[in-house]
Amino acid sequence: MTAGIRLLGFVLPLIFVGLAGALYSPAPMDDSDADDIALSTLPALPGWATASLPDFTTYGDTTEKKAAFFSFLYPRIVLANARILIQRQYLMALSQKEELTAEELRWLEQQSERLRVDAAPGSAEMFDMLARRLDAIPPSLILAQAANESAWGTSRFARSGNNLFGQWCFSEGCGLVPESRVQGASHEVASFQAPYQSIRSYIQNLNRHPAYHGLRTTREQLRQGGSNVTGHALAQGLISYSERGAEYVEEIRSMIRYNNLAYYDKQYRGKVGDGADPSTLMELSTTSEADLLTSRGTLAKAGKEG
Repeated sequence: MTAGIRLLGFVLPLIFVGLAGALYSPAPMDDSDADDIALSTLPALPGWATASLPDFTTYGDTTEKKAAFFSFLYPRIVLANARILIQRQYLMALSQKEELTAEELRWLEQQSERLRVDAAPGSAEMFDMLARRLDAIPPSLILAQAANESAWGTSRFARSGNNLFGQWCFSEGCGLVPESRVQGASHEVASFQAPYQSIRSYIQNLNRHPAYHGLRTTREQLRQGGSNVTGHALAQGLISYSERGAEYVEEIRSMIRYNNLAYYDKQYRGKVGDGADPSTLMELSTTSEADLLTSRGTLAKAGKEG
């Protein structure tokens, strides 16, 4: 074997890991919901958010399995988005203040570190960048990707690690080692305490990774133009999520259309509105799982076989 071939064999796995960086996820979170920076207006997570993933392999009927999958994930998506919007409200309030306290500046610095914003603390640039990254993701996009990446909650990583999106981690023992991992690679597929944490980590990934700058720009433009932020519109920003590129984007959009997932975006907008009412967001962050669910009949419609 020539030196060149040996070098190629060493470099290729590293290139593979680099290209897959869009799937990078931080180490799994614990009960403290460490993804959320401490804030007095942010309530504790409700107990139901820590429930593990149900066994979706027991469903023989595809329509019933899809309906069960959507009804389990949707309340957790609303919860995650509501908590993000509470923090976004606080961010907007701080942006209107002439002078910030040391505690407020510390919160901004922590958010900047978490969301990978490099700007002077309290500057207009920091507020602008944080406003683009501290925002919600439409339920239809999350549902479609979760179904696609986890085989409707039946994949090994979903069942054993509550991982619905294939997020990676890079600390030994942080997750499950993929059977197809190439020699020389060190990544694992992250394990989470509960599916809620997987959803929260996925949203954070879209909100901060450079690969999804286009998704965030589209979301901002829709917001500023007074248009609805939909999963179908933001899906174009997933061009780097998979090596399949545009083909993957179309597959996600097709899943949104065929499974009527736009319905969940509509229901979500009905609950959240423009995300500016504190009492609504607090209620959504503390209410029961059942109160966040849509009607059984519509769930069946949204989960039609496809």
